[in-house]
Amino acid sequence: MDERPTIAIIGGTGDLGGGLAWRWARAGYPIVIGSRSAEKGAAAAAELSASLPAASVTGTGNAEAARAGDVVVVTVPFAHQTPTLEAIAGECGGKIVVDTTVPLIPPKVARVQLPPAGCAALIAQRLLGEGTRVVSAFHNVGAQHLREDHEVDCDVLVFGDDLEARAEVARLVEAAGMLAWEAGPLANSAAAEALTSVLIGINKRYGIPGAGVRITGTPTRGR
Repeated sequence: MDERPTIAIIGGTGDLGGGLAWRWARAGYPIVIGSRSAEKGAAAAAELSASLPAASVTGTGNAEAARAGDVVVVTVPFAHQTPTLEAIAGECGGKIVVDTTVPLIPPKVARVQLPPAGCAALIAQRLLGEGTRVVSAFHNVGAQHLREDHEVDCDVLVFGDDLEARAEVARLVEAAGMLAWEAGPLANSAAAEALTSVLIGINKRYGIPGAGVRITGTPTRGR
């Protein structure tokens, strides 16, 4: 895309969604923050606009945000994934939807608990239908680092069955200041989703404020 797409962030009032909104708004992308409450969406947008006066940021309800976005990024907890996607499905046809959902089931969030469907990303594709290009990413990023004005010490694995959509999301990852790696089809998202629980356990065991992952080695093609 030559012109920067408008990015709708569903659940944009949370830590992950708010952090991504801040990074993309700072990079010059128009942002629409969605929330279950249109008032909360608007309030989050006003707060972000105050910190980035030159940015284009608005806020509204989730369905309205999804309708306004060229790319839709879903940043809600696993418990809210299904109702949220059902509420916005009608606004997502033909669009890229980035699903960040990790199947964390309290209280044992440091234990891998993948759903019977295989992973949250496959649930998202089933709920949104074949006309929506689902890509999954941002599972292993410590949300608390996203609003900090420095490089995020974590690579991002990007999964998707549509190669063009996957590449577009990889570009958005790098616009947000992180290194993206296209890591295969949507079903492979299970690996990154499971790794989040492992990282939570490592954070707790070693007192790390948001451990991340890095891919080592020097690429000889594709970057």
